[in-house]
Amino acid sequence: MTTAPSHPQPARSGPRIGVLGSYGGFNIGDESILTCILNCLRAQRPDAHFVVFSRNAEHTRVHHPDVHEVLDWEGVSRNHVSEALTGLDLLVLGGGGILYDSEARRYLRLVRTAQDRGVPTFAYAVGAGPLREAEDREAVRTVLADMDDVVVRDQESKLVLEEVGLEREVTVTADPALLLTPEPFTDAMMRDEGVPTDTRLVGMSVREPGRAAEKLDEGDYHALLADVADFLVRRLDAHVVFLPMERHDVRHAHAVLSHMTAPDKGRILHGAYSPGQVLGFMRHLDLAVGMRLHFVIFAALSGVPVLPLPYSGKVFDFARRLGAPALVGVAREQAGLLLAEVDRLWDEYPQRRDDLRGRMRELSMLARETCVRCGVLLDEIDGGRREGAAEAETDARAGSGTAPGTDAGAGSRTDAGADAGAGTGTGARAGAKAGAETGPETEPPRPAEPRPLIV
Repeated sequence: MTTAPSHPQPARSGPRIGVLGSYGGFNIGDESILTCILNCLRAQRPDAHFVVFSRNAEHTRVHHPDVHEVLDWEGVSRNHVSEALTGLDLLVLGGGGILYDSEARRYLRLVRTAQDRGVPTFAYAVGAGPLREAEDREAVRTVLADMDDVVVRDQESKLVLEEVGLEREVTVTADPALLLTPEPFTDAMMRDEGVPTDTRLVGMSVREPGRAAEKLDEGDYHALLADVADFLVRRLDAHVVFLPMERHDVRHAHAVLSHMTAPDKGRILHGAYSPGQVLGFMRHLDLAVGMRLHFVIFAALSGVPVLPLPYSGKVFDFARRLGAPALVGVAREQAGLLLAEVDRLWDEYPQRRDDLRGRMRELSMLARETCVRCGVLLDEIDGGRREGAAEAETDARAGSGTAPGTDAGAGSRTDAGADAGAGTGTGARAGAKAGAETGPETEPPRPAEPRPLIV
C-alpha cells in the first residue's frame, strides 16, 4: 500500500495533529465522525497540519483532499507508522465505537507508541464495549489511564470503562456526528434511485449480526422488520426505503424486502453517497425505523420521527437520550409491541416534536464540548512549547552551553511542554465545559460539506 503524503506541503508553523480511527469508507457513520472532527480541529487551529491514520488511505485522500497527510495503519510496517507518530504534537483517538474486543488493542498499541514518544493523546468521544477479552481490557485500562483527556460519547461507554477497571476521570459528551451539515439530495437523485417523491416515505436501517450485534438471529429480525415495513405501507400508505450505512447492509435489506408481502412498495438505495448527502436524504422521510446508530442520529437531526431498534448499548443509550421508547431489543416475539410503538410514534409525534428538538439541541451542545476540550488541550500544549522555547533561549544567552532551540524543537514536546500539556490533562477537563458555554467565541462553526463517499 502507498503510504506517502497526499501531496507535498510547505513547512507550517502550526501543530501537527494526528487523527486515528476506523476511517476509509467502511461505514457512513465513521466517515461523518471524521468530517466533524476535522472541522472541529480546523476551527481550533486553522494553521494545523493534519495527519489522518486510515484503514484505506487512498479512499481518505480522495474524499478529504485538504488533509495534508494520510497514512495506512493496517498492513504496513510498524516502524513507518511509529515515525509518523513521533513527529506529532497531538494524537486524537476516535471518535466512534472503536474500543471493543479484538479491535481496542490494535488502536491502543498505536496510542501507546505515541505516548512513549512524548506525544499528548486525546480520546475524542469514543465508544467502548463489549470488552471481555483480557488483552483488550488490559490495553484499555493502562493506555487510557495515561491519556491527557478521555471523552466518551455515551454513559454506556463510561460504565464499560469503569467495569474494566479504568481509574481516572472520564467525561461523557455526545457523538461527533451530531454536528454534521446536510448536503442536498435532489429530486433528480430520488428519481435515479426509483424513489417516488409524491407519497409518504419511511426510512429503514438493518445491519448484519456482528460483534456489536452478536445476539441477533438473522431469520427472526428479517421477518420482524418485514412485518414492520408491511404495517407501515398499509398504515401510512407509504413506500419504504432502506438506507445501507455499510456495504454489508445491502444484503440484509434485500432479505427483509424478500419477506415483505408488498415488496413492490420497497426500495434500497444503491448509490454511493457522502454522509452529508445521506443526512440530506433524511429530509424526504416522514418516519424512520432503524438499527444503525448513525441512521437514528441522522433521522433525529432532520426532525424525522424515529424509532430506534436497540441491538447494543450505544443504541439503547441514544434512544434514552432522545426520549424514545425503551424497547428491550430486536426479537420476533416482540412484533406486537414494536408495531404498537410504531403506531404510537406516528400518532404522537406532532406533540413530541418540540421535545425532540430540545433534546437534540442539548446533544449538539455536548458534541461541541468535546471540540472545546480538545482546543483547551491544544492551548496547554502550545503554552508548554512556548515556555520550553523561552527557557532554552534564556539558557543560551546565559552561556549555559545549550544551543538556542535545543529543547524547543517542533515535532515532539520539550520536558517543560510535557509537564504543561501531558499527564492528567487537568486544565482541559477543568476549563472545557465552561468554555463550551461561553457562546460564539468558543463554539466551532458548523462543519463544511464533506466530499462524496465512494463505497
